[in-house]
Amino acid sequence: MTYPLVTHEDVLEVGQRIAGLVQRTPLLQTEVDGTRVWLKCECLQTGGAFKLRGATNRLLQLSQEERERGVVAFSSGNHARGVAIAARRLGIRAIIVMPADAPQVKVEGTRSEGAEIIFYDRRTESREAIAAKISKETGATVVPSFDDRAIVAGQGTAGLEIAEDLPDVGTVLVPVGGGGLSAGVATAVKLLVPTARVIAVEPVGAAKLTRARAAGAPVRLESTGGMADGLLATQIGTIPFAHHAAYIDEVVTIEDAELAPAMRYLLDRLKIVAEPSGAITLAALQCGRVKPRGATVAVLSGGNIEFDGLQEVLAHG
Repeated sequence: MTYPLVTHEDVLEVGQRIAGLVQRTPLLQTEVDGTRVWLKCECLQTGGAFKLRGATNRLLQLSQEERERGVVAFSSGNHARGVAIAARRLGIRAIIVMPADAPQVKVEGTRSEGAEIIFYDRRTESREAIAAKISKETGATVVPSFDDRAIVAGQGTAGLEIAEDLPDVGTVLVPVGGGGLSAGVATAVKLLVPTARVIAVEPVGAAKLTRARAAGAPVRLESTGGMADGLLATQIGTIPFAHHAAYIDEVVTIEDAELAPAMRYLLDRLKIVAEPSGAITLAALQCGRVKPRGATVAVLSGGNIEFDGLQEVLAHG
């Protein structure tokens, strides 16, 4: 089955649609081994992660009847809060299905936005099934975290901002979880700056895009694990993968041990807090997995990590 790809016009339209509801995050300069690089700081986005972009775009496209019935989403944290923020701003009821062992900072952040939280056991229950049941009972619209064209287009506005702020961008590194952000950023960057290369970065313990590219289609991993909890989806979405196939140049994997030095660097040098998932692109540059070529941008996708967790990571790093 083929999926219609997000177009140049789509990205520009979404950028206009969500303007005023989503922060335009900064590109900050730093150095890695003497080479200047830029950091796209989605960790400074409202809600602490890029997820607000796609969630806002998706909810803005609901009909009035759909808004009145509310929305339901499933997420371990960042998508949950993004949907909760967008829903609160638009006056929409939001129900979020979260794993019982989700980081407390993400649970509290989601709850503080007025969302109702339903917990589940990720070892014995299906979050998709729970969300589907809620949708059937309440009429709420399910808002996917990545496998949705509107979500991909929304996340792509981060790439739009990169291309606008750095028109001569040569390399963009972007994290890979379920694939929404990587698909959206790659699409926007490639459509606006065709000469740029886009490199996807994923954890060794959740190398689902690496497997998918080898197989030529999304492959479900039996299990995933590691520090980068926001990147542990077991399978790339089918819609994101279609965009990856068209616009991603390369995929690299990062070990857990390589994440803490990147997080420490961001905290010590730039006073930026990034969660492991957010720092993975900088780690790829620091450990030499990716060599900068031209003006190089690393997308820092999120900064939602509680203080105790940050201390633990940095102590072990």
